[in-house]
Amino acid sequence: MNRNALTFGMAILTVLAATAARAQTAPAEIKIGALYASSGPFASISMPVFDAFKLWIDDANAQGGVEVKPFGKKIPIKLISYDDQSSTATAATLYNQLITQDHVDLLVADSGSVLTSVGVPIAKEHKQFLFDVSGTGAPFFTPDNPYIALMADPVSTIWPHYISDFLDDVGVQAGFKTVAILYSTNDFTGTQANALKGSFEKDGKLKLVYFEGVPTTTSNYTVLINNIAALNPDAVLEMGYVGNDIAFLRNLQDSGNQFRFVFSIYAGTEMEEIEKNVGVSAMTNIFSYVPASNYEYKPDVGMDLKQFRAAWDKKYPAGAGVAFGANAIYGYMTGLVIERTLATTKSLKQEDIHDAVFALSGKLKTLDGAFTLREDGAQIGEVTPLGQLQPDGKDKLKLVAVYPPELANGKAVLGK
Repeated sequence: MNRNALTFGMAILTVLAATAARAQTAPAEIKIGALYASSGPFASISMPVFDAFKLWIDDANAQGGVEVKPFGKKIPIKLISYDDQSSTATAATLYNQLITQDHVDLLVADSGSVLTSVGVPIAKEHKQFLFDVSGTGAPFFTPDNPYIALMADPVSTIWPHYISDFLDDVGVQAGFKTVAILYSTNDFTGTQANALKGSFEKDGKLKLVYFEGVPTTTSNYTVLINNIAALNPDAVLEMGYVGNDIAFLRNLQDSGNQFRFVFSIYAGTEMEEIEKNVGVSAMTNIFSYVPASNYEYKPDVGMDLKQFRAAWDKKYPAGAGVAFGANAIYGYMTGLVIERTLATTKSLKQEDIHDAVFALSGKLKTLDGAFTLREDGAQIGEVTPLGQLQPDGKDKLKLVAVYPPELANGKAVLGK
């Protein structure tokens, strides 16, 4: 045997030995820890995320698992999940349990800023990377915390960008002069409200005549609406969670008060859930965000909107109890990021998980839009257009994107 042949043979043996070693040390499963809220005020945004995430896991496991680069093979996913019942105290205990007792490979936060808020410092303390599904509160993202990235929503300071732009542009042209902001005092809606306040004050085109924060537990807005009506603002922006929006829209209709522009976060983002609870008439011409569940993006990984909706309807038939909306997109899209992370990471060490997630920034497009991270982990892609719920035949509504012009597929209807 000549020297070249011997060298080649030894190289082949080395590769085979390394491959065998990787196969021997590969875990039998990838453990993903997640929380969900089956009851309480955040169940309506948590359960769609959780159900969509399970849909992604079941689909991946049906194909033998997910490709995990360090081991050169597909490995099944094991989901370890607990019900925090919308309690931050319970969530804090369970985040700790997933990290210190279950020793999960990957940690996924519950939906929304309130239930994410307690997980951020816990993950940081234990140096466990947190896949933050939709906790958009600005305080979560700091230069000294490399253990977090926001998956499916832009950070709260960016969310309302198109609202202020629309009112300063189209609203002012239509004669708008004043605006009122009513918000729930939590990281998600409070950050948005303050961002809007700062924008209006900086631009100086509209006068802010009302700016009031109320507890997230608020369930009756009658007195608040009457107080706002006494100031006769042109635009009213109500920033709350699903329960807040349901109560506000019901009370607004019952009050008989009308404003030229009314905004509600979840009238559009969880349209099915809100319509089920308040009816079409209370939602007609309300402005809201246009989520990916109502706007078709062209993904380069995973299912597109039509395919995902078909898969959702098959797995969760009508009447199963969980409405389809933006949060369903968020859960599935988080799974896609995890899938690409495992396919590209150097190892399951949390520092390498961080590097793999951030390497996807600016290079990944899902049915939720472009995935782009700021250096501190805040999401700055996936910015949702401003839309309006307009009549679509008898007793039906359609969510029309009205701003910015390059994303619009219809025109806004303003009150007189």
